Amino acid sequence: MLRDLRVWFDRRKLDAASRSKIESIERLTGTIIGRPQLYLRAMRHRSKLIETNLDHSESYEQLEFLGDAVLDLIVTEIIFEQFPSKNEGFMTQMRSRLVKGETLAEFALLLDLPSLIEVGDRVKDQGIEQSSSVLADIFEALIGAIYRDSGYDAVRKFVQNLFLDNIDFGQLESEKDNYKSILLEYAQAKKMSSPLYEVIDTSGPDHDRTFEIQVTLNGKGYGKGVGKNKKKAEQIAAQLTLEMLKESSNR
Repeated sequence: MLRDLRVWFDRRKLDAASRSKIESIERLTGTIIGRPQLYLRAMRHRSKLIETNLDHSESYEQLEFLGDAVLDLIVTEIIFEQFPSKNEGFMTQMRSRLVKGETLAEFALLLDLPSLIEVGDRVKDQGIEQSSSVLADIFEALIGAIYRDSGYDAVRKFVQNLFLDNIDFGQLESEKDNYKSILLEYAQAKKMSSPLYEVIDTSGPDHDRTFEIQVTLNGKGYGKGVGKNKKKAEQIAAQLTLEMLKESSNR
């Protein structure tokens, strides 16, 4: 009862445009919003802060940080339930595919989040609302807002329904591993530099060359791959780098 009253008073404080936005988010997520300011913040791009003299924390970025962590846990649970007999390496790769920026941006488009994103007047018509990186961040910020407002069970239900309704897990499982792509997604998720692939040695005659390639991340050398062509060597180097990063994170 008290929560219902608070929700009513909080809604009354909003202007018509904000109330309409909150009602749209409720329809999209299937959740009852108790703290509308959280969701308005989740949809606010940093470009809006300068014009409105809002604090730096009033854009989506803090909620995106929270949502990223919450989403990782939920997706891990979904994978654990979908593939109970698979090993940790397989599950790690599946999670990387499911939480990569392109996938999250597609979910943002599916939910029509671009129509809800608030940007500054100076950058309107620049396509910020359609940027894949912004859409992925906004989606994670929405996850963070639902978690803060309604708790873990509510946000897990939302994410699980969204993923199970729109992801073909059988097809995803059968896709051939691209370790370079997985490593790039991992590096982006961990806010690391993009992987660099350097040829450190070549051997053999011109018609039968062997290449040795090493991956560098944040200025540090990682896995080395050897192959009859650069693409093969790079894939091996990326795979070894992922294994090294996994071992390092488990220490």
